[in-house]
Amino acid sequence: MAPQRPRPEVSAWRPRIPGVVEVFHAHFTEYAYPMHVHEAWTLLIVDDGAVRYDLDRHEHGTPHDTVSLLPPHVPHNGSPATPHGFRKRVLYLDDTHISDELIGAAVDQPDLRDPVLRLRVGQLHTALALAGDELEAESRLTLVGERLRSHLRPRTAAEAPRPDPVLARRLRELLDEHVVDGLTLDEAAGLVHAHPAHLVRAFSTAYGIAPHQYLNSRRVDRARRLLLDGRPPGEVASATGFFDQSHLTRHFRKLVGVTPGRYAKTV
Repeated sequence: MAPQRPRPEVSAWRPRIPGVVEVFHAHFTEYAYPMHVHEAWTLLIVDDGAVRYDLDRHEHGTPHDTVSLLPPHVPHNGSPATPHGFRKRVLYLDDTHISDELIGAAVDQPDLRDPVLRLRVGQLHTALALAGDELEAESRLTLVGERLRSHLRPRTAAEAPRPDPVLARRLRELLDEHVVDGLTLDEAAGLVHAHPAHLVRAFSTAYGIAPHQYLNSRRVDRARRLLLDGRPPGEVASATGFFDQSHLTRHFRKLVGVTPGRYAKTV
C-alpha cells in the first residue's frame, strides 16, 4: 500500500483590524500554486521549509529569515523548495498601509532580509489571533507598514521620527479616559490629529512602553482591586475592559505572575 500523503493544514479568518483583508496560515508539502493574481498586497513569512515563486518573470525564494511582499495585480506562482514542503503565514492587506504607487518598487524587491521586520510580522500574527488584543494588532500593523514603506521608499534623514512628548501625553490621557471601553488606534489618531505610526512611536519613546501595553497595565490594576474586593474573575473581566475571562487571565498572569483565580484566593 502506498504511503498516505500528508493532508494540507489551512486556517483563514478576517480580523476586525482596518487594512487586513485576510489572515491565512498553511502547511503544504506538495501543493504548487499556478500563476495567479490578488487584489490585495500579500505579506508572507515562512516558518518552516521554503517557497520558490516567479514574479514578473523573475524567480525568487523565501527562506525563513525573509519577509516577502508581493504586490497586487502582478501574476505570481508558488511551490515548495524543500522535500518536506513549507509552513507559511500570510497577511492580505489593502492599500491602507501600502499604496499602489509602490507596486513597481515591490516588483523590483519583493524579498526583504530584515530581522526586525520579520520579528514584527510574527508578533502581528500572534496579536491577530487573540481576541481582545485589537489595539496591539493595530499598533503592530502600523509599525510593520511603516517599515515596509521605508524599504520601498527610503526616508531621508529629515524624515526620521522625532520625540513628541506633548502628543504622547495626549494619547495617555485618552487611554486613561477609555480604560474600560477602549479605543482603536485610528480613533485615537483622529482625536489628536496625528498619523497612527507617529502616535505609536511618540508614546513608546516618551514612556518606554507601547500604547496597548499601557492600556492593559491599567486594566490589570483595576482587576486587582476588584478581585481583592471579592468579585469573581469572570465579572472582573467585563468590568475592566477585557474581552473575556481568558483574555484577562492571559494579561493578568503576564503582569502579576499568577492567574486571577489564584490571586483572588490570597484574599
